Amino acid sequence: MTSLTSPLSLPRGPAMKNRFMLAPLTNLQSHADGVLSDDEYRWLTKRAEGGFGVTMTCAAHVQAKGQGFPGQLGIFGDKHLGGLSRLAAGLNKAGTHSVVQLHHAGMRSPRDLIGEAPHCPSANEEFGARAMSLEEVKASRDAFIAGAKRAEKAGFHGVELHGAHGYLICQFLSAEVNQRTDEYGGSFENRARFLYECIEGVRAECGKDFSLGVRLSPERFGMDLSEILGLAGALLKDDRIDYLDMSLWDSFKAPMGAAAGGKTLVELFGALARGRTRLGAAGKILTGADCQRAMDAGLDFVVIGRGAILHHDFPMKVAADPGFQPIALPVPEAHLKAEGLGPAFLTYMKTWKGFVAEPA
Repeated sequence: MTSLTSPLSLPRGPAMKNRFMLAPLTNLQSHADGVLSDDEYRWLTKRAEGGFGVTMTCAAHVQAKGQGFPGQLGIFGDKHLGGLSRLAAGLNKAGTHSVVQLHHAGMRSPRDLIGEAPHCPSANEEFGARAMSLEEVKASRDAFIAGAKRAEKAGFHGVELHGAHGYLICQFLSAEVNQRTDEYGGSFENRARFLYECIEGVRAECGKDFSLGVRLSPERFGMDLSEILGLAGALLKDDRIDYLDMSLWDSFKAPMGAAAGGKTLVELFGALARGRTRLGAAGKILTGADCQRAMDAGLDFVVIGRGAILHHDFPMKVAADPGFQPIALPVPEAHLKAEGLGPAFLTYMKTWKGFVAEPA
């Protein structure tokens, strides 16, 4: 059994001091122009101080027209550098491996937020999205690479490419969404080209000690489990990336409509052979026992979302008590405020059914 408190080296950047990664969590706390707010700074630095081996930002959009939600952190312009540099310094001071998640919402960019029709690998009637030209594909790819360079300039240890949850990279991977007939569509090799060009570009443009991770979804969002298992297997042997972060939604469930030989999702991915690339996963890893169960399934680290919202020091609590259970839901607003959630984040959490207690 791998101890959750043991350090984990990454091919690039500082080692993780333990096996806990903060999930990239939407919190709606940045300013309207994507500039970091005091509330977002406080939320993230509190998690770093709470013991996370990797502290990752929310999804930060790499193009203004790739914004996915209001109050989203931006990394598409030098106006964001001041806030990002402040955040990197605060996280690094706490001894965490600091990461910006790079994101583009693609067809899921709300029209009323970006002021135009969203764009997508192919026209999409459901989202009212138009197809990207070849020049726009390359411009978006270059924006991910520029975002990584900006994160490095700000002082972060690395970046993660958000290839999950039906956003732009995921849209390229999907045979349902991506109907292109050029080199970015058709075969899975072509559909994965956008992701691989982002990886190649980040590696070429950023320093040799700058870490790079990729987040993927195995199902939903037009994903094909067999394709994603193949992609994950390839990435785990690809020395250009440092870790793979699988967003499983529920790590301990059987795959949808697939014959998995009785294996859970985390067991399927945990069994994949790997080189130096590390493997983590998120999805209903809620207690100390869940963390150990996920590690025993073959992970190198666990990715904590809800537990980190409820307890800024979740890693410390699990280290002190392997049987740790988070506070029961629904939780009082006062508890979340004490855990560093600002007003915008608190309002957002009230949209999660049964998460925040109704006032008495």
